[in-house]
Amino acid sequence: MDSFEVNKIVGALLGTLLFAMGLNIFAGAIYATHKPAIPGYDLPAAEEAASGGAAAATQEPSEPLPVLLGKADPAKGEKIAQACTQCHIFQKSGPKKPGPPLFGIVGRQVGSVDGFSYSSAMKGKGGTWDLEHINEFITNPRKVVPGTAMTYAGLNKPQQRADLIAFLNTLSDNPQPLPKSQ
Repeated sequence: MDSFEVNKIVGALLGTLLFAMGLNIFAGAIYATHKPAIPGYDLPAAEEAASGGAAAATQEPSEPLPVLLGKADPAKGEKIAQACTQCHIFQKSGPKKPGPPLFGIVGRQVGSVDGFSYSSAMKGKGGTWDLEHINEFITNPRKVVPGTAMTYAGLNKPQQRADLIAFLNTLSDNPQPLPKSQ
């Protein structure tokens, strides 16, 4: 192969690279991307959650917890509590799970189950699990106890919370009296 053939091959290769580079510059000028002011993506789920939260707040009845508890059905609460069985047991004793046993929760001191390793946030909360505190906690656990290890997002329907609390109240040797339905 003589030098003229080599020059043609190298020239063709360089010409192709020059064409590709020119095409890249031209395409970059036409399809220029603009950097966002804030890096990241806008997710539609965040907007839906924000609007859903506002809608849930406006849909929440103005009935106080005692009125809701008066209409509460522990059988419905037991069905709602099935979601809790992943992390909690409802008997006095049983297999260890990630969450503390819920038997006798109503009236019990916060973070007081012997042998259970509570998060430091839950240990620091203090107080008693009365009906109002349970209602507040199961509405939004992470808001009530920031840093809690509980991953449950919360139950936003007031009557379902009342049903669940009525069921939890039955899990005791001495259930507390609940308000009567009007």
